[in-house]
Amino acid sequence: MRDKIDQTSQFLSQKGIKEPHVGIILGTGLGKLIDSIQIEQEIEYAEIPNFPVSTVEFHKGKLIYGRLNGTTVLAMQGRFHYYEGYTLQEISFPIRIMKNLGIAFLLISNAGGALNPEFRKGSLMLLDDHINLLGGSPLIGKNHDDLGPRFPDMSAPYNAELNQTMERIAKENNIPLHKGVYAAVPGPNLETRAEYRYLRGIGADVVGMSTVPEVIVANHAGIPCAAISVLTDECDPDNLQPIDIKDILETAAIAEKDMIIIFEELIKTL
Repeated sequence: MRDKIDQTSQFLSQKGIKEPHVGIILGTGLGKLIDSIQIEQEIEYAEIPNFPVSTVEFHKGKLIYGRLNGTTVLAMQGRFHYYEGYTLQEISFPIRIMKNLGIAFLLISNAGGALNPEFRKGSLMLLDDHINLLGGSPLIGKNHDDLGPRFPDMSAPYNAELNQTMERIAKENNIPLHKGVYAAVPGPNLETRAEYRYLRGIGADVVGMSTVPEVIVANHAGIPCAAISVLTDECDPDNLQPIDIKDILETAAIAEKDMIIIFEELIKTL
């Protein structure tokens, strides 16, 4: 692990990626934030040693380095998922690289389905907590003490100060921002009616197929992180309709505008 981290970090440093302050992960249909970045370096995942390659057709698969509102950022335009066949360690490997390169904060976005009946598609949810239903952890195996503790605390996986700032920004910009619990499932199949009832019953407000491995590793590495779900569909088991991926992407593109405002204003404060 350490050898791979050093090899990848050295490659990126030689490409001019040095001391990014904020790391950003952009989820399904949520890549427009890149348009606000003054790009200094753009690298395809396939060119980066030890990096997985995104196999989802609507994920760009690029690492973007530049400045956003005067802050140096390193952004993943497209992420990796368990359902692509990668291990949880491979999925979260980019977080190790971001940490090694110097990020002080991590911001994450994802597309999710609304389980809470009060949430509507096209709105946003700030993650306050999560439920890991992926069947494992990216920390399983030998622990490298220089990367983090053997038993990292997860009592507050999402940084309270970052969350409070984003709630304030949303209020100032008249952006509705729910707050709740995200459940991560393996996918790629969508859930059955019974599974939606189960997820709601155990306390989840939103369901998705990402984010949790990255957040676990961020906490292991001591990186304050925050995440927003863009709600692309409503998972009402009593009125369930077949999923239309095109509709999900269109909804994400509309709601993404508010998410971008929150992320850009937050980065000004960091």
